[in-house]
Amino acid sequence: MKVIVTKNTEELAEQALQVMLDVVKNKPNAVIGLATGSSPVGLYKKMIEDCKNNGTSYANIKSVNLDEYVGLGIESDQSYVYFMNDNLFKGIDIKQENTNLPNGKAADMAKECERYTALLNSMPQDIQLLGIGANGHIGFNEPNTPFNSTTHIVELEEGTRRDNARFFASLDEVPTHAITMGISNIMNAKKILVVANGANKAKAVYQMIKGEVSENCPASILQKHNDVVVVVDEAAYSLCK
Repeated sequence: MKVIVTKNTEELAEQALQVMLDVVKNKPNAVIGLATGSSPVGLYKKMIEDCKNNGTSYANIKSVNLDEYVGLGIESDQSYVYFMNDNLFKGIDIKQENTNLPNGKAADMAKECERYTALLNSMPQDIQLLGIGANGHIGFNEPNTPFNSTTHIVELEEGTRRDNARFFASLDEVPTHAITMGISNIMNAKKILVVANGANKAKAVYQMIKGEVSENCPASILQKHNDVVVVVDEAAYSLCK
């Protein structure tokens, strides 16, 4: 596990960009795994700027996203499909048909989990971007999710819903369930890039890097992966010193 400690979020985004570009430029038809939330936004802005200013192309890139809220779709500005279009896809030359997210409005969610797992098995990620929750979740794999899990429906912990409530009008509007890649789907990626900032992530970052590998902290399994780059700011890294 390689750890890069940055002074601020601007430097964090730039360092993360270099990791992402190393994959995209060396394999123009790569499969990139993407994440949502506040942590990757700076990286996505850098990817858009680089695409426009330096001509980095995503025309043959395919993407797979970690997760989606159950019950939300493109018509909701809080859905992850909307987030990805708004924060990244519309700013780069990726083809819409090459972008993939779980369908949060599928009529049969069990079948949707099977469909998405089959998709991931057919196109494993060359790089998977992750944030990390304050409780150590990756994707929406909450504590005590089995390490061998594949795409599944998860009931979101109250703390996770509170953390995400800042994106909604009220806590009551935050969905109670999500569909997420399982931990084994994430671990199947050839390379994993984790971005984290802020003191509220410090405990989770410590557990991920130096803690016991335990399902109590889903991110701790990343210690078992052979190619992980963690890019954090000083506040997030503060307990690891």
